[in-house]
This record gives sequence, C-alpha cells and structure tokens, in this order.
Amino acid sequence: METDHRVVVGDARNLALPDDSVELVVTSPPYPMIEMWDDLFADLDPAVEERLAAGDGRGAFEAMHAQLDEVWAELSRVLVPGGVACVNVGDATRTVDDSFRVYGNHSRIVDAFEDLGFDPLPEILWRKPVNSAAKFMGSGMIPPNAYVTLEHEYVLVFRNGPGQREFDPGADRRYEAAYFWEERNRWFSDVWTGVRGERQALDGDAYGGDDPRDRSGAYPFAVPYRLVNMYSVYGDTVLDPFWGTGTTSLAAMVAARDSVGYEIEPEFARAFDDRVDAVPDHSRDVVEERLADHRAFVAERRAEGDDFGYEAEHYDFLVRTKQERRIRLYAVERMKETADGYRAVHEPVEDR
Repeated sequence: METDHRVVVGDARNLALPDDSVELVVTSPPYPMIEMWDDLFADLDPAVEERLAAGDGRGAFEAMHAQLDEVWAELSRVLVPGGVACVNVGDATRTVDDSFRVYGNHSRIVDAFEDLGFDPLPEILWRKPVNSAAKFMGSGMIPPNAYVTLEHEYVLVFRNGPGQREFDPGADRRYEAAYFWEERNRWFSDVWTGVRGERQALDGDAYGGDDPRDRSGAYPFAVPYRLVNMYSVYGDTVLDPFWGTGTTSLAAMVAARDSVGYEIEPEFARAFDDRVDAVPDHSRDVVEERLADHRAFVAERRAEGDDFGYEAEHYDFLVRTKQERRIRLYAVERMKETADGYRAVHEPVEDR
C-alpha cells in the first residue's frame, strides 16, 4: 500500500481542491482571543488590531472568527457528503479594556458549522494534563472574585450533511481499518484524559534559532491519530487546513491514509522534511504498541473468565467482536519525496 501526503503553502480560505475530494478533516485552528495569534489575525484583517486597541473585545472576537468562517465554508465544499470534520479548539480568557471574561470559541464554531449545513455530532472534552497546582485565577482564597482555570479543550465533530457515508457490503478497506473493542470504548468516550504529547519528541530541533513552533498550537500526536482511525478508512484522504507542524499528516501517515495539509507559513513546510526520516520507526512503534496492548487486554480478560469467541484473521490473538476479525494494521516501511510532498510505502504488520 502507498499513501500520498501533499503539503501546500497557501491560504486555507481558498483551497485549491476539487469539490467532494476529502473524506475527513482533522485540524486545530489558531484560537481567537489568545494573544499569541493576535498578529496572525491582524494580518488577515486589520480591523482585529483596531478593535483590540479600542478595547472592543467582542468586536475583535467576531472579526477573528470571520476569518475562520471562510475556511469552514471551504470545508463544506471539499468534504464529501457524510464526511466528518473534527476541530480541536479551546476557549480563551482575556482582559480587554479592564474587563475579564471568557470568549467561547467552541460555541462560536459550532454555530458557524451549523449555519453551513453541518450536523454537529457528540463532542469530546479533552482534559489536558497540567503541572500547575493553582486551580484558580483572580483573588485566590478570598471570594467572590476568583475564576476557575481552563484545563480542557474541545474536539468538535461535525458531519457534512444529514446522511452517513455508504460503502460496499464487506468492503476490505473498511473492515481492515477496524479498531479494537477496547480502543473503541476508550476513544469514543466523551472525555479524554491522560492524552499527553510524548510523541511530539518526533519534532526534533528542526527549526533553528527562531522556532516557529512558538507560534504553533500543535496538539499531541494521539489526538489526530485517534480521530483519523475513528472517522476514516483505508483509501481516504485527511485534510488539515491549519497544518502547522504537520502532526495531522504524521497521524495520517502512521494510520495509512492519504493527507493534504495547508499552511500559510512556509518555514513549517520546510522544517517538516527533518521529521520525515523518523516516520517509519515511529509508525512501527505505534502499531506494535497497539498490538501488544490488545494482547495484554485479551490475556487479562481471559484470566478473569471472559470468552472472546472470535479469532483474528491476520494475527495470533482473539478479538471480542466479529467486526474486528479482519483488522489489519500497516507500518510505514519507507518514505519518498514527491513534487508536492511525500509518499509513504506501507507493509502489513502480521504474524500469520
């Protein structure tokens, strides 16, 4: 199996992609009203800077989201009917003109997608691990002027139109892309905890002295990797219109899906070359970890008397459900550069 991964340096408000050409969107946009993104939004619309300078926080918030709205409109065009869009975003707290408040980015994005005809699906609350012992802002131990801290982000999930995608009965590319029963129970929980960014070490020191990751909202690899496996099948294309450090493309490579990434800052695309060499080892580590975790799960449950009942076709272990029998995981054997990105060559990881 080979998968293609395009990286386009360009503005996602005008995607040079055909209608109905991608099956899944996984992205984390710049968060309006987070100060690190002020300059980017001001470059896109000078009114943002004017409204912030005037102390008009609500006006700046709307001006920032107006830029994101143009990207969401493009997604409704390029996403296949029944395709899914996953948007990782956090709310913002900020003081503007001596007024402290929360700016609800997640609810504003839900409204924008609904206006475009998307159906919202149950969202995921990603509770991020934090090291700080302080669980409040404001006046500390004295009421009433303290505020809770935001220690979570949202993964908003939308379906493009009312109908689900259809597949040929028993399609190999769907059944081989199955996930394990215990993965389903963990991944499809509405609260994710313990999702850490250890695998961000794959980034390396690729950016030199002026590290553009300081301007990146990169999420940990586990977030897009789960979403790619949850909402796409082999042969699908995953789009990230806010590509950043390329974590969504990495997840697509490891999950053996095609991908397209749009990034407005060219230094991110150039730096990604230094990450690609590590993809085969990273891919095999992820696949072998999933297989080892399932074997451990089966051994533990069988020791407690559970009856699994089905044998996997490509592996020497049992599975809980009939739908898991044909599961087949692929690892990247090598990467090739192409004219507009990369091609990954995958081989099945199997022991039968």
